[in-house]
Amino acid sequence: MSGIDTPQPAKPSKWFGRLNQLDFDIDFFERLLIRNGDSLEVLRLLAELVSKKGLVGRAVELDAKVVELLPDDCLARYNLGCSLARAGRPDEAIDSLSKAILLGYDDLAHVDVDPDLDSLRDLPEFRALLGRD
Repeated sequence: MSGIDTPQPAKPSKWFGRLNQLDFDIDFFERLLIRNGDSLEVLRLLAELVSKKGLVGRAVELDAKVVELLPDDCLARYNLGCSLARAGRPDEAIDSLSKAILLGYDDLAHVDVDPDLDSLRDLPEFRALLGRD
């Protein structure tokens, strides 16, 4: 030993140590959103993360904010439709999906298999949306 103290690694904070990765990411992006509530990148990423976590009410809020900022964005409308479907709001979901398609969303093969839309599959309005009435 040379007599020089070797720095010890910093102890992880209690905040980080008690969160799994998904919770950490959600907390991180929620904090970023507080600083800049109109950041599309943060809104979109956070909406995806909370959806993965099963926080569908929060996902609807975030996706609605994206649509508010980008009303003519077909992907924003599609994502909102998915969140609304998962939240048990089928009429609003189908309306949002219809608008997405009118705005140019054309990946109907994905709509057909997207698990977020499972709650809509047996509805005549959803089948009509896909041209299967």
